[in-house]
Order: sequence, then structure tokens, then C-alpha cells
Amino acid sequence: MDKNLLKDCTLCPRNCHIDRTMGQIGACRETEELVVARAALHMWEEPCISGEKGSGTVFFSGCALGCVYCQNHNIAKGLAGKRITIERLSDIFMEIQDKRANNINLVTPGHFIPQIMEVIDLAKAKGLHLPIVYNSSGYEKAETIKLLKGYVDVYLPDLKYKSGEISKKYSNAENYFEYAAEAIQEMVRQTGEPVFDEDGIMVRGVIVRHLTLPGCLKDSKDIMEYLYETFGNHIYISIMNQYTPLSNVIQYPEINRKITEEEYDELIDYALYLGVENGFIQEGETASESFIPEFNEEGV
Repeated sequence: MDKNLLKDCTLCPRNCHIDRTMGQIGACRETEELVVARAALHMWEEPCISGEKGSGTVFFSGCALGCVYCQNHNIAKGLAGKRITIERLSDIFMEIQDKRANNINLVTPGHFIPQIMEVIDLAKAKGLHLPIVYNSSGYEKAETIKLLKGYVDVYLPDLKYKSGEISKKYSNAENYFEYAAEAIQEMVRQTGEPVFDEDGIMVRGVIVRHLTLPGCLKDSKDIMEYLYETFGNHIYISIMNQYTPLSNVIQYPEINRKITEEEYDELIDYALYLGVENGFIQEGETASESFIPEFNEEGV
């Protein structure tokens, strides 16, 4: 592991320049110690990620973005999770493989990239052969994503916002789109065209997720337009309606509601109008707290 990346940490766009090896905490709310809140099979990712066997999700504590509406806010703020060693995480990967998961799904891992690279090397030496999925908020630096070439098989980033005004209001990141767009371009450069196995599970490629926010339909349409004009059908787009207003958004009344069926249908229709063919949509009652897993250190 290259500890120099953590001694003057600029892994994410926040560019904290703090020494995490000395216990300092930056915007991600974590030091150099790995903190994991849950490691278990997850059945509610996109069909080509979870399949019938489930995705082996590893939820890391901490987050550099910090959205006001975050559904995983307990771990994003570093309030939950267990401190573990690199050796232990490599064993967790092997335990997930033994459960016949489709992949190792790393959730919000950006602030632990140097450690994770070492973990993957160690796990592969133990016989790990599952695809590695990098599941991210999208608020990444392209130069940091470049470090992962050869380590990650499937990228699963969000593209939350096009508007700097909206991203500043809800994530304190006016520059979100500029960084996320460059990072996603690097992800696509690394993986190329999507590849699936005989069971329809993606083993290489990029799926960009967009969570539709109440009252932000124009911005969502702008994102669909950007993605299709930039990547065509060389990526998959997951259009999500599962926004769930929790108690942390009471001070933002305009988003203190679920999106309407009409809003979601209009966005889907717009994506189809653009020509999007490779996509996923959500049906039924997905905007529910029951879809948020318990971060009780299961599997850690």
C-alpha cells in the first residue's frame, strides 16, 4: 500500500491534505483504518449485479460527499462500523465468495482505495476470482480512479446532479458534475463495452445510476441527455425512483416527499425519446425504508 497517498490525502475532490496515517480525519470522516459496517449478500441491486445469488456487498463507513438526504447517513458520517485489518477484509472477500455471491461489491470505497488495492492483491493470492464492483457516489477524481485499472471489473457510479446550484445545496459540492463526469469517462475507458456471463451477470462494464429527486426533473433530464450524448448505449443507465425522505431532510421541505409516479414516468419517457436502450427502471414500492439494510456489522 502506498501510504504517501494517505499522508497528504487528496484522493477525493475535497483535497483535505491531511495526514490520515496519523489519525487525522478529513471530509470522509475516516483515518487510514478500514471501517466496515456490513458485509453480506444483497438482493436489491440491478438484476445483472445481484442476479439470483446476490451481490456480495461490503459497506464501508465514511463518505466524502455527504448528501443531506443520504439513506446510509449513519455509516456515511462514520457513526457505525467496525475497524478491521487488511488481512481480515481479504478473508471477508473469501467468505463472500464461499457464499456463491456473483461479485464483491465495494460500497462507498473511494477514501480507502490504497488499502482496497492491497486487499484485492491479498485475496487473489488466496484464490479470489469474483468480479470486483466499485459502487460509488460518483464524486471522484479521475486520477484516483486510474489507480484502480486492473483491480475493478464493473463500475457502478452515481451521477446525481448536472446543476452546480443543486449539488451545492444538497451535497455542498458545487463542482460535483465536473468531477463525476471525468471520473465516469475514465471508468468507461478502463472497462470498454459491457460484458455479461452466461447467467446474465455483468462481469465488465459501467452502470451509471441516477436517483431522481423531488422537484429536480429538469436536472434529471439534463443528466439523461448528457449520458446518452456522451456514451450512447455503450453504458447502462439505472433510473431510480427509490428516493426516501428521512428525518434528516425536514429542513429541506421541497425534497421532504417521495417523487410522484408522473415525475418518474416523464423521466423514463424522456430517456426513451433520446434513444436509451440499455437501462434499468424500478417498479413497485421501492421508496421504502425497508430497502435500507441494517448496518449491524453483519459479516464483519
